[in-house]
Amino acid sequence: MAGFSDQANELRDVALVPHPAVMVIFDLGDEPFVIEDGCGSQQRGSVVAGLAPMRARGRGLARSSECLQLRLSPRVAYAVFGASSELGGTVAALDDLWGREAVRIQERLRAAGSWEDRFAIAEAALARREDAGRAVDPEVAFSWAQMVASRGQVRVERLAAETGWSRKRLWSRFRAQVGLTPKRVAQLIRFDRAAHGLAAGHSAALVAAGSGYADQSHLHRDVIAFAGMTPTAVAVTPFLALDDVAWPPKHASGR
Repeated sequence: MAGFSDQANELRDVALVPHPAVMVIFDLGDEPFVIEDGCGSQQRGSVVAGLAPMRARGRGLARSSECLQLRLSPRVAYAVFGASSELGGTVAALDDLWGREAVRIQERLRAAGSWEDRFAIAEAALARREDAGRAVDPEVAFSWAQMVASRGQVRVERLAAETGWSRKRLWSRFRAQVGLTPKRVAQLIRFDRAAHGLAAGHSAALVAAGSGYADQSHLHRDVIAFAGMTPTAVAVTPFLALDDVAWPPKHASGR
């Protein structure tokens, strides 16, 4: 998790670049934070963005605004929300998923005296819901871990063979518990690696070769599909500029 304060109002309109985690934003500012997706839907205040939300943007940050952002692996998100298949590719209001508990937690976060206190409050809330929630199937957890370890370059057939499930069963259970199909998740993980390579200043050709793409055209198509912008635009988006500061690579796996 990471805390953000926008005292200079520099992040008023930011494209959210998809990453392989479920994102939770607790809005702690004076005016509602607005997330809108590529389909014209808007959510205000505290929100949950499932894996690969469609061209989402954060808008309307007020001066002196603050928010607490959490990134959860799908394994944890399934336990704390219990609605992963419904969250895939979408943005939902946290109140709709947690009800009054979301309001109570946000009130406690606003009243907390430091970011450390806020982190502790959020961590405790997640732990309570995770303990009370349902765990993903071990086969699904294994497949997710293998996808992350291979940087999105493992075949579904191999995962099915290693879990002892049929390809059809793995596809169905993975989609129900993670929110996207195994193929789409592998593409998302590969895209995330490429996006960070572009933000680090590497050429598109080098990034394509190092991320498992067939060529630059293949990279270009995936970047457009996930981010709704060109590789050149992704390389300079403010969202990625803050990413490695808020989540250093060695800590980027999330809870």
